[in-house]
Amino acid sequence: MHDVFVTANDGTKLMPTTRFRARKLLRAGKAVILQHQPFSIRLTYSNNHETQPVELCVDTGSEHIGISVKSEKHEYVHAQYDNLPDEKQRHVSQKMYRRTRRNRLRYRKARFDNRKKPEGWSAPSIRHKKDNHIRLIGMYTEVCPVTRIVLEVGQFDPAAIQAMEETGEVLQGTDYQKGKRYGLANLREAVFTRDKYTCQVCGSSVKDGVILHAHHIIFRSNGGTDRINNLLTVCHKCHTPRNHRPGGKLYGLKPLTGTYKDATFMNIIRWYIVNDVKERYPCIEVRHTYGSYTKASRRDLGQLPKTHANDAYAMGEFHPKHRHHEEHWKKVRRNNRCLERFYDAKYIDIRDGKKKSGSELSCGRTNRSIPRNNPQNERIFRGQKVSKGHISVRKGRHSLQAGETVVYKGNTYQVKTARFRQNRKLGCYETVEFKPKSKEYKVSDVKPLRYIGGGVQV
Repeated sequence: MHDVFVTANDGTKLMPTTRFRARKLLRAGKAVILQHQPFSIRLTYSNNHETQPVELCVDTGSEHIGISVKSEKHEYVHAQYDNLPDEKQRHVSQKMYRRTRRNRLRYRKARFDNRKKPEGWSAPSIRHKKDNHIRLIGMYTEVCPVTRIVLEVGQFDPAAIQAMEETGEVLQGTDYQKGKRYGLANLREAVFTRDKYTCQVCGSSVKDGVILHAHHIIFRSNGGTDRINNLLTVCHKCHTPRNHRPGGKLYGLKPLTGTYKDATFMNIIRWYIVNDVKERYPCIEVRHTYGSYTKASRRDLGQLPKTHANDAYAMGEFHPKHRHHEEHWKKVRRNNRCLERFYDAKYIDIRDGKKKSGSELSCGRTNRSIPRNNPQNERIFRGQKVSKGHISVRKGRHSLQAGETVVYKGNTYQVKTARFRQNRKLGCYETVEFKPKSKEYKVSDVKPLRYIGGGVQV
């Protein structure tokens, strides 16, 4: 845990202190707890307001944020914070559920064409990450006498990065204008041309009479994009729901090159963060630096390992010898907002007598244009119907969330999942599952130790 931040009885921000000294002040009644994240105390007696220059260095990033709060002799915070990875998918789901609810009420005239975005608008996924940077900076400046804020801003060239990964050559001049889709009508044609109109799973081509599809290697439900490197030519015999599930031929494939979402994010948002911080804290000196300077500084400080927290430590003017151990914080969801869940019907497979779901014994169609009676049709093997398909709607909020810490029989565990159970004798009760174990326990038998509050320490 980081050092304890201190404020005077009149609200003046003082220099941080050690946890040992903070405990002594609290026990003696000379201080009271101000807040828990970050842990801060407020003195109850008058003292001299003597402070030193303090530097807050932030290694900005799309997924990970490095924080280092330090003075000339001590480092008080050395931490890494992880953003939510699925913010865009959550907003897409919210939009889908909202439109479904509106359509159930009555017909409403479409009004999406008369909307105008306000000045400074940004996409929700980008705004979330930008706001998280601002929130972390404000969290420490509120309780620490920060005199200087240093932010790392980077400019990336996704096209050049992709070319280096694929060919090892540097793009020059008109190479930026002649990409993989140069001279082709659309993206679908570019994918088929690259793969020579041949299925990349079974090797069939259009000469064999198959229909070709452009398959997303990383599924769109998992955040996959329409980049040409994320698309693959697959025939209709291989592009089936069974092959999309775990164990199938299309499941778990990886594109040749990585995604460049993070580089694009930094190009969009880097100056928004700098200008916003300058506007919010006019009395604090705000500087910006670049990754090349950080890399050189990290090398001059004794070849420090490449971590986001070490990058933040290598920035700025202060590099104290008294280091702090690294903390790793991961932002998590406070609530599971999935209120509706579908449970598929169960059938007996007449081939082996095993119980299987309706999706496993399906007709193999990926869209309605494909005839139901095709070679992949397995509906004909459905035997006796064991259970009906149904929709379960959650009507209560779980008292414990995933990631929270609980005590059970004297041992400390971390909550994995929580759910409601229905029993004829016991009625409706809530159960919880721990991470090290796979057995469910009643919530009434465990004692909560620490709530996550939107973030959990890894």
